[in-house]
Amino acid sequence: MAGTAELTNQTVDLLQALIRNQCVNDGTPESGQEVRNADLLATWLEGSGLDLQRYEPTPGRTSLVARIEGFDSSAPSLCLMGHTDVVPVSPEGWSRDPFGGELVDGEVWGRGAVDMLNLTAAQAVVFRSLADRGFRPRGDLIFFAVADEESGSAHGARWMADHEWDAIAADYVLTENGGLHSGNPDAPTIGMNVAEKGVAWRRLTVRGVPGHGSTPYRSDNALVKAAAVAQRLAGYSPDPHFHELWRAQVEAMGLPDEHRDQLLDEDRIDDYLAGLPRSPTGNGLAGHVHACTHTTFSPNVVVSPGKTNTIPDRVSLDVDIRTMPGDSTEEVAAHLREALGDLADEVETEILMDDSASSSRIDTALWDSLERAVNRPFPSARLNPQFIVGFTDSRVYREKGAVAYGAGLLSPAVSAGEFSRRFHGNDERIDVESLSLTAGLYLDVCEDLLG
Repeated sequence: MAGTAELTNQTVDLLQALIRNQCVNDGTPESGQEVRNADLLATWLEGSGLDLQRYEPTPGRTSLVARIEGFDSSAPSLCLMGHTDVVPVSPEGWSRDPFGGELVDGEVWGRGAVDMLNLTAAQAVVFRSLADRGFRPRGDLIFFAVADEESGSAHGARWMADHEWDAIAADYVLTENGGLHSGNPDAPTIGMNVAEKGVAWRRLTVRGVPGHGSTPYRSDNALVKAAAVAQRLAGYSPDPHFHELWRAQVEAMGLPDEHRDQLLDEDRIDDYLAGLPRSPTGNGLAGHVHACTHTTFSPNVVVSPGKTNTIPDRVSLDVDIRTMPGDSTEEVAAHLREALGDLADEVETEILMDDSASSSRIDTALWDSLERAVNRPFPSARLNPQFIVGFTDSRVYREKGAVAYGAGLLSPAVSAGEFSRRFHGNDERIDVESLSLTAGLYLDVCEDLLG
């Protein structure tokens, strides 16, 4: 079996190659082209007698499934799930080539280095290593390299669950992200993601009357109305709502008692957030805490068929809505009516995505295995279950009754703030120590849970 150094080197090499394949998913059906990374991973896994299956619901949007059969049909199965697509990039904001996959000063640079090609590479390396040595798990061990996570899973996990569930079904799932250290360095808490907000993307369309751009006086301009809609959404913040994991997350921050108490009080948290300074590199702690405790609305895309000299008669806004537990389709509609006020009747709403918040319990054998695996390199650490504000393909498995955690293991030197800014941001990169720790985590969990 490969040693730690060899597993680390293989993970670095594979991550670099995955980055260089540039599987950029911009949300259109023809983007992503994850077939490039599926081909790369198939080549990596071939030769160990593994059963490899490819699925391509849309040309170029390929997912790969590999399996090591278990010998005990009553034992739980484990899926290592990593997505192979990445978000678009603005190269002018980067210090290095975003698709160069360069290894510089102990860090691998490139789009996807933290979201989540680092974990996908580690999973593939560990899976191949186990197969090479003839590992016989009690329950099935599955590696699922999935397309289209970044734009809602229609060409990936969602399609697989609807059409090929038997190929990917598992009792337990490990996917993105997790592994950040917080609290006392001598007895740190290490976050693992067990729950996430819902995603309720909406397309809001307003209509007007077309006309010539040279005569705007008293015109019924759909873009002007859409701008007012966007302003109201941007200024709307519903009341805070604390989920069951919030107290533990706040206590793990290690804040002064006064600050902690305000963050745990639904009547005071908004005033506390309003008083925090703005961060020059993003919305910082205030933005994260607000997202953890509120349903949020972000109008991000304008769609219009117009041209410069024509008053538009139709403009659409694509709004990224992230919901708290308990918010259903009806609650989202009520939020929109409240936010828009007298404009609500002028807006047509189309549902683009409508997935509720999801969570997995932690009284499981997988959680226990994760804790033992983390305690090998960090004996005094304890796991801290996290509620994340983004969405992952975990939600698809949770809907099917599986237990899914976002799990990796990062170096204690990794700053939580800096790490979070690298998600979908400039100069995305991951350190080699974290790659080594994550590969070790996956290996230990597979052996402990299934061995």
